Amino acid sequence: MVFKTYEHQADIGLIGEGSTLAKAFEEGAKAMFSVMSDLKSVKPAKKVAINCAAHDSEALFVEWLNALLAQKDIKNMMFSKFEVKIKDGKLTGAAYGEKMDVKKHKIMVEVKAATYSQLKIWKEKGKFFARCVVDV
Repeated sequence: MVFKTYEHQADIGLIGEGSTLAKAFEEGAKAMFSVMSDLKSVKPAKKVAINCAAHDSEALFVEWLNALLAQKDIKNMMFSKFEVKIKDGKLTGAAYGEKMDVKKHKIMVEVKAATYSQLKIWKEKGKFFARCVVDV
């Protein structure tokens, strides 16, 4: 499993890679939170359930990332570990993290939203990839 970020004008692109689509979504979430904070500084101490649905995998990826951002703001938390299960266009997942602490978590860039820009889900050489651009 691998995640990456890439420059995209005033925004940041991210790619999650995994052995399954669910794992690619988990890695995409890590990529997004790695833009905001040093993931190593965030303990996966508290679990927050995340559920969302969409008409296709691409839209589901954006819904997942935006649901995570909403929970980050609602609960004032940073997340570093993610679990995803996908079935019939529905995602059941969890994010693990702790209360935000600006000194401990080394806050870098605020991600406002995941967008449909450059959105793509694909499979290549037995691996799944999930890509989109986040608004910062």
